[in-house]
Amino acid sequence: MGGAHPGRDRRDETGQRITGVDGKHMQIGEVASRTELSLRTIRHYEETGLVVPSARSQGGFRLYTEADVARLMVIRRMKPLGFTLDQMRDLLDVTARLDAGTAAAADEREALLERLRTYRQAATEQVEKLRVQLARAEDFATTLDARLERNAPGELDKPR
Repeated sequence: MGGAHPGRDRRDETGQRITGVDGKHMQIGEVASRTELSLRTIRHYEETGLVVPSARSQGGFRLYTEADVARLMVIRRMKPLGFTLDQMRDLLDVTARLDAGTAAAADEREALLERLRTYRQAATEQVEKLRVQLARAEDFATTLDARLERNAPGELDKPR
């Protein structure tokens, strides 16, 4: 059972391990491990069109590339900030078009940049809201610690 898996233990010219089934593609399990997303979540993102496997194996397994993993990481970073699936899809489109340089006209490129700025502003505002929430949560935990120490001295010294 401990036999080698073709393509999984290959190395490039620098000695770095090449991941995936052929050095270019990864199966969904490896993508899930690398992105810390569940298989179900990745499949859901596929169903909603946020990510599309770059290929399928002869057996029909989804195959992903580094670009697909990068796309999933963007989605993973947007989710806790409260972005909707439509907003995620739009931002991924904006960044893909800017990165590919497909915005032919200067006004089209500027429109894409303006959309990117809008997302950056929304992300910045949400991060600030989360910082406030975290500060309140930490304050609450400190209040509970003080109450425990008052009512059960030494309680906080016990291993949790």
